[in-house]
Amino acid sequence: MQWSHDIARLELLAEVDALSARLQRWSESAPPWQPAEACQALVRRLAQRADWLRIRLESPLVVATLGGTGTGKSALVNALVGTEVVRAGKARPTTTQPVLVCRSDITPEMLGIAAVDVEWVACDRPNLRGLAIIDCPDPDTTEDLAAAGTHLARLRSLLPHCDVLLVTTTQQKYRSARVADELAAAAPGARLVFVQTHADLDQDIREDWRRSLEPHYAAGQIFFVDSLAALADAQSGVEPCGEFARLLDLLANQLAGTAGNRIRRANFLDLMADTLELAATRLDAAMDAVAQLHAAIQAERGKLAAQLARQTQRELLAARRQWESRLLARITSHWGFSPFSLMLRLFQGLGGLAARAVLLRVRSPAQMALWGAWEGARAWRQHQGRQRADRAAAQAASACWETADLDGAATILEGFAAEAGLRRDALPETVHEQAGRAVSRFAAEVAGQLDEVIDRLARRHTGPFTRGRYEILLVAMLGMLAYRLGKNFFYDSWFAPHPVAVYGLDFYLSAGFWLSAWCLLLYWSFTSRLRRGLRREIDQLAQAWNVPQSAASLFARLDDDCRRVERFRRELDQLRDHVAELRRRLALPDQRLGHRR
Repeated sequence: MQWSHDIARLELLAEVDALSARLQRWSESAPPWQPAEACQALVRRLAQRADWLRIRLESPLVVATLGGTGTGKSALVNALVGTEVVRAGKARPTTTQPVLVCRSDITPEMLGIAAVDVEWVACDRPNLRGLAIIDCPDPDTTEDLAAAGTHLARLRSLLPHCDVLLVTTTQQKYRSARVADELAAAAPGARLVFVQTHADLDQDIREDWRRSLEPHYAAGQIFFVDSLAALADAQSGVEPCGEFARLLDLLANQLAGTAGNRIRRANFLDLMADTLELAATRLDAAMDAVAQLHAAIQAERGKLAAQLARQTQRELLAARRQWESRLLARITSHWGFSPFSLMLRLFQGLGGLAARAVLLRVRSPAQMALWGAWEGARAWRQHQGRQRADRAAAQAASACWETADLDGAATILEGFAAEAGLRRDALPETVHEQAGRAVSRFAAEVAGQLDEVIDRLARRHTGPFTRGRYEILLVAMLGMLAYRLGKNFFYDSWFAPHPVAVYGLDFYLSAGFWLSAWCLLLYWSFTSRLRRGLRREIDQLAQAWNVPQSAASLFARLDDDCRRVERFRRELDQLRDHVAELRRRLALPDQRLGHRR
């Protein structure tokens, strides 16, 4: 028996510790948000209850009475103990000072109760073997509710320490609004036993009482007892009978031992579920404002991203010659050496050939200096062109985001952030710094995407069909010229029946002209295909850039706070589902006990 009790105790400790740890991690992940700070305060209070639960695992089950004035709470306590331990009836019509009745080896401090808050009555009756009973003050007092030290204040300080509440009522009192309010506040952390007293005087109103409780409570079994008659029987040595016997058996026998730990576990889960429900209510009240802020961030980013995409597209198209040059270089490197690739290299290197031709004509140091200056300027222009192409995106971003646009967006979001209760972090002052980071990030992404585009276009235009077509057209022209020259030199001038003269310079000039024209035509046709493909790819990239993610670095901290809030709320739902599953899986020790729904 002791072994099973230890196992139940360890099981309870493990469940409480696991839930408490998960709840603590959730609380520590709270974003800098006012409703989240309120949830952290709720979690701290719940953690205190968990600590009390650990302390009281070896202590008796604490049973307290809750009912209006004159409902026979004190008489019920005396009947349960089996002797008169508290004054009742005319001698003490209103309970003011709480009375704790327990075994002599149990002190109030062992139950987590300050000794000065209760009147301690030691009693070693058998009925108190596993119980400690508190006769609580009346909640329907006429005292000032806000005053410290009143009956109601003492009641509220005691109820969190109770495991089971005996909710007493009479035919006249069962609809008391004040008692209902106090019950609603105390019920999440306790099991409930509903008892109608004055069975000798009142009519049985249990069914009507159950109907009034049903919307908010699972009432379990409602008992109908005569406390004074039960006390008289106990004092006379008569065994209890009827409804009172079943109530006494439930408290003194069925809830003793390991059942007490199961009750505490169920109470703790109910309290946690109620706390998480309250936290969800507070968060949901502010989530609409956070959602509006998140939507506003995406809208402002979308506007700025559209400007960025349009300007970047214009800049890239203006610098397309540099990108075409890179594409041609990539294609010729893929092709290696062939007639058409050599022709492409020739057209690309005309500037270098001209420079080398000039170098051959240099005859003096002055001419050498002039050639060096001209060649340096040409190389510098090429370098500047490559840099302009690389900086196209960054130049576009800096040009399209005016100070007024950034400040206007920051002001709009500052208002939404204030309404949502999130930090604003001087948005108008930090947005320009964020814009610089966004430009740098976007420029790096654009450069990478354009490199991918060039690789894709190079692979597309270096296929065997495309290459073969242009190679054949160029080789056909060269073959025709070679045939004409060979035929004229070898056959027409030597072996023909009527020999003719070898072609002169005019033929070579004419052939060179038409060969150059044909090469230019092929070069134009090939580069036009490249140009169209490059423009099409840039247009598609511009469409892909026209999304809020292109300006993701803008308002990043505020956006991160919104996402943390949404994640914080989702994790709360996961916690609630976990607690709900545990509540369904862990059955109550006795279905006769009531609880809050």
